[in-house]
Amino acid sequence: MPIRLLPPTLVNQIAAGEVVERPASAIKELVENALDAGASRIDVVVAEGGQALISVSDDGCGMAPDQLELAVERHATSKLPDDDLVHIRHLGFRGEALPSIGSVARLTITSRPQGAESAWALSVEGGAKGRPVPAAHPPGTRVEVRDLFFATPARLKFLKAPRTELAHAVDVLERLAMAHPQVAFSLSDGARSVLKLSGQRGDAAGALLARLGAIIGRDFQDNAVALDAEREGIRLTGWAGLPTFNKGTSAYQYLFVNGRPVKDRLVIGAVRGAYQDVLSHDRHPAVALFVDLPADSVDVNVHPAKSEVRFREAGLVRGLIVSAIRHALAAAGHRTASTVSDAALGALGAAAAPRPGFSYQWQPSSRPSHGQIWQAVAAQAPLGLSEALPGLHMPPAAPHSETPVDPQALDFPLGAARAQLHDTYIVAETRTGLVIVDQHAAHERLVLERMRAALAEGRVKTQALLLPEVIELGEAGATRVAEAAPLLAELGLVVEGFGPGAVVVRETPALLGECDVQSMIRDLADDLAEWGEALKLKEKLVDVCATLACHGSVRAGRRLSAPEMNALLRQMEATPLSGQCNHGRPTHVSLGLADIEKLFGRR
Repeated sequence: MPIRLLPPTLVNQIAAGEVVERPASAIKELVENALDAGASRIDVVVAEGGQALISVSDDGCGMAPDQLELAVERHATSKLPDDDLVHIRHLGFRGEALPSIGSVARLTITSRPQGAESAWALSVEGGAKGRPVPAAHPPGTRVEVRDLFFATPARLKFLKAPRTELAHAVDVLERLAMAHPQVAFSLSDGARSVLKLSGQRGDAAGALLARLGAIIGRDFQDNAVALDAEREGIRLTGWAGLPTFNKGTSAYQYLFVNGRPVKDRLVIGAVRGAYQDVLSHDRHPAVALFVDLPADSVDVNVHPAKSEVRFREAGLVRGLIVSAIRHALAAAGHRTASTVSDAALGALGAAAAPRPGFSYQWQPSSRPSHGQIWQAVAAQAPLGLSEALPGLHMPPAAPHSETPVDPQALDFPLGAARAQLHDTYIVAETRTGLVIVDQHAAHERLVLERMRAALAEGRVKTQALLLPEVIELGEAGATRVAEAAPLLAELGLVVEGFGPGAVVVRETPALLGECDVQSMIRDLADDLAEWGEALKLKEKLVDVCATLACHGSVRAGRRLSAPEMNALLRQMEATPLSGQCNHGRPTHVSLGLADIEKLFGRR
């Protein structure tokens, strides 16, 4: 079969198959053109998910009639003035979008340059280009795409329901809006407003956070830490959600490279690595990362839709992301997501809801003081509160005792310990409310951070067991633990093989104190089996530390004295990442006094 040149219309349709995958792809290309034109407002209208109509209007620089004719020609662009594919500074530069869309749809472009007296319109239908004609339009450009894929009916079979296609359009517009907070965006389906974002003013960081909050949610705005790091000419800014503010999917992870929204597996892996010791493996963090680097350090021309990039120094970018996020989370200290407290208040509110037919009335004038309440309870509990009220343990320094709590302790972020519930939860009082602490989860994080610090210094202290413990694991389990013995020794856990199917433990990390050695070794053996031989154990160092820390922490069910509880609170305040345990669960819940009063109808 002889070689021949394809007709221009067919060439454009092939390009459309790469560039215009669905209506959202066309919206992305058109909105990027509007941003490149300097628009301060972009309005998008879609009908039937974009299949029947896509309209994108902007107040950008506009185009003259001769420019309109060139705009729909293949590989015609204003974005490469020096024909330089290395230093690309615009979103759209390939010159494929408009001719590709025009080859598979009915395209009309109406534009009026800033300062011009009139507007002009140009139509393209199934690849057939018309001539510019006078039209009425304010300064800027409006692009209308009707009957998308009418010229390629086979492509229509791959479109989803209009609601699904609309959701994809919203996602595309939101990502572009995040990268350009100063621009106002709107999206309508013709009958209702789907998305409306006003242009943000003020400082860049504040405008960006406000835009992220408007799109991702106010909860993200309230529960994210700022990122700002630079290394070898690469700068990373943005916001990373607290570990306790996590999601079930990675859909809330956004990456922007030089203002371009992209998806990159390397960055997703970097984010996972940054959160690996503070988040459960089945949960995902919420982040918005903005990477700015020299144009010649990144290739944005590796994908027809410009949705992927290739970094020249991929390892440098990954290391910057991991270190920046970890440092920001560590600086957050004991802070935990406000959504945890909101969920607790919601649960308390539901539990405290009055039963049908039940009524009550507050009498503020006769409300007893806190001291009177404690005196009354003490009088009714001659055997002690822990006996009178099951599950409640009041340490010696309780509010009703002769030894009052130091008032200055109330000024600490986590306050002063007042009681212990069910030998598991510490109740602390602050100036503005109360804090409930999970003692096991909190101490688990403290032990892990101490182990990591000792490991970084190269000196993990050990304690020799008076009587070495022999543990039966089965032949496979014992082999796995014995093979990992050199690494476990670095962590202060000295184990040896002890015949077939058993190991002997001679030393344990001093940080763990007294611990259940049998359970700890069995859990380690199970972890090693789960990770598999393909993974280097060195890569799972943090997971090994987490397993050891879990067995060396204060267990639920252990009664603590007042000094022990307060010491735990002070250590939490001084320890990085203490707002969540090693599995990403919150270590404490803070309840404001105003919120508590609302629960009881005082406000």
